[in-house]
Amino acid sequence: MPSPMARHWVLEPGVDFLNHGSFGATPRVVLAAQQAWRDRMEAEPVRFLARDAERHLDEAREALGGFVGADPEDLAFVPNVTAGFNSILRSLTFEPGDELLTTDHAYNAAKNTLEWVARRSGARVVVASVPFPIQSPEEVVAAVLGAVSGRTRLALLDHVTSPTALIYPIGRLVSELAQRGVDTLVDGAHAPGMLDLEVASLGAAYYTGNLHKWVCAPKGAGFLWVRRDRQADVRPVAISHGANSPRVDRSRFRLEFDWTGTTDPSAYLAVPEALRFGASLLPGGWAVLRQRNHDLALATRNLLCTSLAVDPPAPDEMIGSMASVPFAEWETGGEVQGIDLYGDPIHDALIDHGFEVVITPWPQRPDGGRWRRLVRVSCAAYNDMEQVTRLAAVLPGVVAGTSGGRRRGAAARRPPETAGEPAGHG
Repeated sequence: MPSPMARHWVLEPGVDFLNHGSFGATPRVVLAAQQAWRDRMEAEPVRFLARDAERHLDEAREALGGFVGADPEDLAFVPNVTAGFNSILRSLTFEPGDELLTTDHAYNAAKNTLEWVARRSGARVVVASVPFPIQSPEEVVAAVLGAVSGRTRLALLDHVTSPTALIYPIGRLVSELAQRGVDTLVDGAHAPGMLDLEVASLGAAYYTGNLHKWVCAPKGAGFLWVRRDRQADVRPVAISHGANSPRVDRSRFRLEFDWTGTTDPSAYLAVPEALRFGASLLPGGWAVLRQRNHDLALATRNLLCTSLAVDPPAPDEMIGSMASVPFAEWETGGEVQGIDLYGDPIHDALIDHGFEVVITPWPQRPDGGRWRRLVRVSCAAYNDMEQVTRLAAVLPGVVAGTSGGRRRGAAARRPPETAGEPAGHG
C-alpha cells in the first residue's frame, strides 16, 4: 500500500506511482480550489478577468513570495519553467562570439532554447561536463568555472538536475560566476517544495521554478523571478496590452507578465491552497515534509543500489526528494533506446509490473559512445518504502529480461506527444 497520505490524491489504484518529479500530482483539495476559481470566472468572465483577476493574482503572488523567499514585486507567474527560461533567453541580446554556458545535465528543452538563441545571434553554447557518478559538489563548481571564458555572457544552470536528480551548489555557482561578470539563469524546475528556497538570497539575475511538481499546485503553475536591476530588459514570450499601458501604479514587469492574452489563471490562483495543503500534511509543516521525502529518497537510493549491485552515485547532500541510480551494465554504440520517457524496454516492462518511474540513458546523447541507463525514483508524500521495496525486488529481473533491445509492442504504447521529454521537467 502507498503512504496513508495518498488518500489526498486521485492517483490510479494498482500503480506504484514513483514519478512525481515528471509532472507532479495535484491533491483533491487543490483541484477543488482550482475548480472554485474557474466557477467564479465563468459566472461573470468580464468582471473576473478584466477587473478582479489582477487583485487575486497579487494575493497569490504574496503567498508565493513568502514561500520562496522573494519580494512579490519581483515575481511573475508563468505556466512552467520552459516558458520562464524562454522569456529570459528571448529577451536578452547576444553578439556573435558570445558564449552561453550550461552543463550536460541540463534539461533538453533548455538546451534546445539555448541552441536556438545562439543560432539567431551568432553566439555559441558551451556545455560543461559534470561527472556522474559524482563524489562532491566541488566537482560541479570545478566543471562550470573551468568552462568560463572572457566571452561567457550567461550561464543557465539547474538547481536540481532532471536526469540525474542532483542538487547543484547553486549559491556558490552564482557567486563565483558573478565575480567573473557572468549572470546566471537558474532552472529551478524541481526546487520549490523540495528544497528550503530563498530565491532572492541566491543573488542570481534570473530564477524560474515550477509549482505543479513538489508544491503540488495545478498543472500550468510556475513562476519567474527577475532581479530588480534586470527587469527592464525582460519581456514575456507573448507581448500583449501591458507593453504600452499608460498605468503608473504597477511596474512594467507586472503589467506585461500579468496579462499575456486571455487564459485561465485558476492554476496560479490555487497556489495558496497548495501551499496551505503542504503545510498541513505533517506536524511541523513543509520543513518536516521535505525532510520526510528526503529521508525516503535516501533509503530508496540505498536499496536500489543494493538491488542493482552498484555504489551510490552521489553524496547524500546532493539528493533531495528524487534519486537516480545507474545500472551496472555499460553499453556501446547502437541506437539509444529510452531517449524519451516512453520508449525504453525496461520502462515498458516496469509499466507492465505496475511501476511508474523514469528510465533514461546516461549520457543522454552518447552518439555511439559508452552509455548506461539510469532509473530515477521520486519520493512524494503519497509514497512509502513498501512501494520501493517492491520495485527493488522486481528491477533486477526486469533488467535481465530486457537486456539487449526493445520488447515487442513497446513502441505501440509510446504517446507521440511526449517525444523528446526524457524525465518531465519544464
